[in-house]
Amino acid sequence: AIGPDVRVLLYTGKGGVGKTSLALASALHAAEYGHRVCVLSTDSAHSLGDALGRRVGPCSVEIAPRVVAREVAALAELDRAWTEIQTWLATLLEGERDAVVAEELLVFPGLEELVALRAVRDVEATGDFDLCVVDCAPTGSTLRMLRLPDVLRFFMEGFFDVERRAARLLRPLANRVGVGRLVAPEAVFDAAERLYRDVESVSQILLDESRTSARLVVNPARVVIDETRRSYAYLCLYGVATDAVLVNRLLPPEAAGGYFARWAEREVRELAAIEASFPLPLLRAPLLAREPIGVEALRELAQSVFGELDPARVLTRARPIRLEKDGEHTRLCIELPGAEAADVEVVGRGDELLVRVRDAQRRIALPASVAGRPIDSVRLAGGVLAIAFGR
Repeated sequence: AIGPDVRVLLYTGKGGVGKTSLALASALHAAEYGHRVCVLSTDSAHSLGDALGRRVGPCSVEIAPRVVAREVAALAELDRAWTEIQTWLATLLEGERDAVVAEELLVFPGLEELVALRAVRDVEATGDFDLCVVDCAPTGSTLRMLRLPDVLRFFMEGFFDVERRAARLLRPLANRVGVGRLVAPEAVFDAAERLYRDVESVSQILLDESRTSARLVVNPARVVIDETRRSYAYLCLYGVATDAVLVNRLLPPEAAGGYFARWAEREVRELAAIEASFPLPLLRAPLLAREPIGVEALRELAQSVFGELDPARVLTRARPIRLEKDGEHTRLCIELPGAEAADVEVVGRGDELLVRVRDAQRRIALPASVAGRPIDSVRLAGGVLAIAFGR
């Protein structure tokens, strides 16, 4: 076994690159090393069943010895956990479509994926597994999920207590004048606190580089590579460690001649671009003669990718965000591979730092040793953003 905590692998990438097949292949190969594995799909367009050639639903099903699979029903999880919020929203809307609209209002960007990832905690709580392989939603949804904890933390720490106190003051008056339904009841605030605690607990799992690793799945195509470069930088910004890149659907050597010769030449160039873009182990998966559907085909795929390598291993150690001291100087270093200086903006705000990279941003709570200190310099070099603090 790996240890008391379940090892978590997050397979992510652009839609259609083969995340699901490689996630399942990794799980099956890990089981051959004695690991007890749970495969979770958090993509609302579940495809575990498609890749396995059998039905997989919201209840865990055994797909091979020591391997179970489950497609997490995120909306059902929302219904189970926060019905108080939905009920209150429905009373506000008062119409034929109350339930549907309330449900849609509750599912703000990133929440579905984070709720689905609560299943990782459930997997750990059973004590039956030491590895959880997550087939994540495509890149855009995954990045929205990573933004959500910061947004909720900002609201809860800055406004929640004020809103709750105001509601307590206004509720008696609102009830007397017949508009009590417009003021959220205590149960709604309790549910919001539960939501926040859930999101924070999932966030802690994601940010624990000793147990959680993202794995980027990419095809040797320029559009896919460009998006994956950005995704890698964003994962680093949000503090999620990435330990490998899996290059999927590589042409076989015999494709170097004939009709596919130009494709093969282009692929060589794109592979060089991938090697230059990602300072990570690269694992290669060939384009197979037939689509890998079913356990045996996925095992063959796994063998071609991992060989004698245990997929559950941490393939490279990474700390995307770290504090470094050099004598009397302290720097906060953030890995931002592929980012350019023009893409980055850093603003100090008391005990936190706001870092923007293109269209992503993160609020970083500063440790007491540097909180409130002025920023001396901001420098981006070698794919690392170094923020130096004055005394």
